[in-house]
Amino acid sequence: MNFTRWSARLPGTQRRAAARTEHTVSTDRRGDGSVPAARGERLTDDPPSVPAVDDLPVREVLDRVPALVALVHGPDHRIAYVNDAYAAAFGTRPVGEPACEALPELDRLGLLPLLDQVLRSSKPRTVKSRKAPDGRSYTFTCTPVDLPDDAAGGVLVFATDVTDHAEAAERLRASEREQRETAVTLQRSLLPQELEQPDDLRIAATYQPGGTEAAVGGDWYDVITLGGGRTALVIGDVMGRGVRAAAVMGQLRTAVRAYARLDLPPHEVLQLLDGLAAEIDANQIATCVYAVHDPNEGRLVYASAGHLPILVRDENGDVLRADEPTGPPLGTGGWIHTSGSVPLAPGSTAVLYTDGLVERRDADLDEGIAALENALAGATGTPQVICDRLLRSAGVTAGHDDDVAVLVLQHPARTGPDGELFRNAALELLGGVEAAPRARAFASGVLTSWRFPPELHDLGVLAASELVANSLQHGTPPMRLRLRRTDRRLIIEVTDGDDHLPRRRRAEPADEAGRGIAIVATIAAGWGSRRTPGGGKAVWCEFTLP
Repeated sequence: MNFTRWSARLPGTQRRAAARTEHTVSTDRRGDGSVPAARGERLTDDPPSVPAVDDLPVREVLDRVPALVALVHGPDHRIAYVNDAYAAAFGTRPVGEPACEALPELDRLGLLPLLDQVLRSSKPRTVKSRKAPDGRSYTFTCTPVDLPDDAAGGVLVFATDVTDHAEAAERLRASEREQRETAVTLQRSLLPQELEQPDDLRIAATYQPGGTEAAVGGDWYDVITLGGGRTALVIGDVMGRGVRAAAVMGQLRTAVRAYARLDLPPHEVLQLLDGLAAEIDANQIATCVYAVHDPNEGRLVYASAGHLPILVRDENGDVLRADEPTGPPLGTGGWIHTSGSVPLAPGSTAVLYTDGLVERRDADLDEGIAALENALAGATGTPQVICDRLLRSAGVTAGHDDDVAVLVLQHPARTGPDGELFRNAALELLGGVEAAPRARAFASGVLTSWRFPPELHDLGVLAASELVANSLQHGTPPMRLRLRRTDRRLIIEVTDGDDHLPRRRRAEPADEAGRGIAIVATIAAGWGSRRTPGGGKAVWCEFTLP
């Protein structure tokens, strides 16, 4: 085979390499074409020369190349040559046989169509890291060549063993998958394993980890029943990714649950979280929305620390965006958060979410929120169905590049028999000695009309009497007694104008006060108190229905 004629037909890089080789050969010869007799001989006229490439035994060189080399020619790719390395890997191949029969390994690797393409286009092609039948991995480079006395042309197949690299890459991928599974398991373990389901709301949530690497994010959500029919809803996002972000998220979620038990207004909860976030890690910034639903008010009271706005769809299908007020993210310090409210009447649906649902690199954030509004306007069904539809409408899949958390809550409109289970009754108390008897008579009449069993009726009347008496003694007008029943519990609440919260204590035999709250705590399933926005307080207790 004439190497010069062959190399002249090689494209691009191979042709330039051949030219450099021949230039080296020509400049290393003496003027008369002879080779110096000894390595140390000094030449004054011509540089030293080496044998011409044309003089080298090409077949002997290719036979000794550690890479696998095969040469095929013609449209059916008949074998012209295979080197010793190729024969050692796949066995000796008969010259002149078509590749589809004599080179089954190329057929199994799907390289025969590639040979056709190279022959037609006269351009080299490379296929990286294919696993061959011998169990090893090779990178195949197919280069078109012109063979002497063969107008059809041929293809030089050059295969490099990359098994070690392929195995190392696979081990790395397996390690990354294991790390990701560990991180996702940690993330999911820090999220609520089962959502609390309040009496008055239907709630569903979903979490979708983003990407395929181990660095999951710090998205979280939670639902916390506060007692007295009230429910706290939380969603947040710790900036950054990885186990550290997930750990910070877990600490914040635990802190939110602890602060929620204090039954503070939303902005006060965020104020406490802001200081805690800076103590946990000054370099980690988190956004958060904390909202409280009270079925007696028909509103969602919330505070936001740099988080995305809550979306609410009313019973008519209109979507409202609760943009204000919004303070800076948690951990920044120096900001006084404030609370806002948005209507959540029966028949309404609210959505809390993290930025992975609406933020895209090629679009403005407002466009993503507007698209979510449109999707929510047309989404109907249960909260879980709405969650799934919002994820689909946003194009969130398993390969999504950011974590996504979504919390959907519905305040259902109850009618018919279901509506009979949810009742409210309230009495304004003007104070004076007649207030206590009026409260007892009112509570007795309401509980009788609700057809409560005698034992629960008597306990309810006693609890209402003690709460009213406590308010008359320690509170200030205006006072109100409110009774509420759901399908699962009876709630009794008394409000007044004094913000001093009662506490349970042990009453000594000589004490004239301190027994009312102790009695209520003993007979009721739960009790609590909170300050109201107008500067007063509310004290409540609840009984579980049989």
